[in-house]
Amino acid sequence: MALPKLNTPTHKLVLPSTNEEVKFRPFLVKEQKLLLMAQQSDDKNEINDAIIDIIKGCTGLDAENLPMYDVEYIFLKLRAKSVGDIIEINLLCADDGVTRVPTKIDLNDIEVMSSVDHDNIIQLTDDIKLVMSYPTMKDMKDVSILDADVNVIFDILKNCISEVHNGDEVVNRVDIKKEELSEFIDSLNTAQFDKLMTFFNTMPKVRHVIEIKNPKTKKKNEVLLEGLQSFLD
Repeated sequence: MALPKLNTPTHKLVLPSTNEEVKFRPFLVKEQKLLLMAQQSDDKNEINDAIIDIIKGCTGLDAENLPMYDVEYIFLKLRAKSVGDIIEINLLCADDGVTRVPTKIDLNDIEVMSSVDHDNIIQLTDDIKLVMSYPTMKDMKDVSILDADVNVIFDILKNCISEVHNGDEVVNRVDIKKEELSEFIDSLNTAQFDKLMTFFNTMPKVRHVIEIKNPKTKKKNEVLLEGLQSFLD
């Protein structure tokens, strides 16, 4: 006799980048196993690949080419419906830099947030401006080596330039040669480059602020959780 097939419920979420409604199912044991194996390997690329595969299986979306903040948001929604709304993580108290406090967090409270001064249009001069797109999961696969490899930073930066405006003339990224774009970036002055870095530092991320109390010093600490890794840890 054949084993019965189990019905899997479906849920809905709204993509932060487009406000598009997306249907999803919770991840199954096979997908949870995939994630656990990746986490045990402690390899960030392996974890990213597992997240991409899980999102594709549960939503049908091409997670590799979604903005990072969409991927972060989707995965936390999947986790909430698959395992449970509440996670417990050990948060570090900044006042002594040693004590960790086990803290429960409701994943339903986590939202995508960006700084109030964030803008994806960067005015370099009176005539020249850049229209930026957001780094995707594919762009950020080597994020763990950003501090060690300046070329990776510049590659991500170049991938995120969507359009270059010079007065009324608009040049799309696909029409710009790599060498041309590299020369253009190299010709920026420090103030102009800082504007590009501000775009990255203020762009949308899953973000949550929580207050904890150090049991040793009795002092209150405000902890900022930012990016998916904060919630996976």
